[in-house]
Amino acid sequence: MKLVSGLVGLLLGAALGLGAAVAAAGIVGSGARLGGAIDVNGWTSDWTIGSEAANPWIRARVARHGLLALTKEEAVYFSRNTDDAGDRLTEGCEYRVRGGAMPAQWWSVTLYNSESYLPDNTDNALSYDRTDAVAGSDPANWFFDISPVSSASGSGWVSSRGAGDFDLTLRLYKPSADLIADPERALQAPSIEKLGCGEAT
Repeated sequence: MKLVSGLVGLLLGAALGLGAAVAAAGIVGSGARLGGAIDVNGWTSDWTIGSEAANPWIRARVARHGLLALTKEEAVYFSRNTDDAGDRLTEGCEYRVRGGAMPAQWWSVTLYNSESYLPDNTDNALSYDRTDAVAGSDPANWFFDISPVSSASGSGWVSSRGAGDFDLTLRLYKPSADLIADPERALQAPSIEKLGCGEAT
């Protein structure tokens, strides 16, 4: 009887440990969503990414999801998979992303599907960056729309066609010292407003 109890305990422990490792490494769950150590209006990050201080779970998640993983002095990464109302970002809805001046030399917002891959479409519109904002009328007050079909709003457009549920990754290259020291104060995190949803959602 003790042998059976011991085997059951061993199997349960192994299953729980494996499940925790799989979830922590991002093999299942919410895509490349990063930690929770830093949270700026729903955009999350972890300053240990790309450093020797990163724990094995962060390293596994970075490897699994193919982040460039530079040190925080070179680049910082924020991810988000919900809109301002807390609803999951999904292909069947249209969104407007608004932001201001970013505390970095260059930045981009890129859309990934729930498996952390670029959606398999040919729209050539999966990212919006500083260059797009500078080309607009006011680079300190930019916006773009996310939808499966390009809108006629005159803003930038990021395609969600074929993405299903998706995540956004904000990359800030050569971030300011203020951002590294106090991200919650220094970053004007982009808002994500849901404009509407199609009949499929």
